[in-house]
Amino acid sequence: MLIGYARVSTVLQNVDLQHDSLTQAGCEKIFTDKISGTVSERPALSKLKEILRRGDTLVIWRLDRLGRSLKDLIEWMNYLESEGIALKSLQESIDTSTATGKLIFHIFASMAEFERNLIQERTQAGLAAARARGRVGGRPKKMNKEKIKLTVKLYQEKQHSVDAICEMMGISKPTLYSYVKEEALL
Repeated sequence: MLIGYARVSTVLQNVDLQHDSLTQAGCEKIFTDKISGTVSERPALSKLKEILRRGDTLVIWRLDRLGRSLKDLIEWMNYLESEGIALKSLQESIDTSTATGKLIFHIFASMAEFERNLIQERTQAGLAAARARGRVGGRPKKMNKEKIKLTVKLYQEKQHSVDAICEMMGISKPTLYSYVKEEALL
């Protein structure tokens, strides 16, 4: 059975184009969400997942209608594959019920993973180059060294509560504990 899924990001967007394409593709049932792709809980998609059975084909207008990210799409693909359900994307002409369709999907996924790895390598190289030049990453400290020492001293003297010290210094509890821990390592 061909089962369609359509999604629009806002109530103002029209789902007719997707519905027409899914109907023309032969979908017997179509589930629709009017919700942003960034929202992980999509009611129609959850219902659809309950109805899909081995041998069915999930038909979507475009890949981005199904997943928020490539990671989501791959998770969906793995789920569908494990359940014996094919995926067909009309705009990208991907049909995982065929060997060629599976290959194309996995090539896309591999290329995206390769791109993520390249970005990660470039980021690491950039950080290493910055450290070699004496630059330290991260957020700048809110207080100078003297003020940090005073804060730690107030903490160690135990004459003020942690809340009182944080309020006096204008810092959060995790920041206070971070300064205390840093000072202990010196």
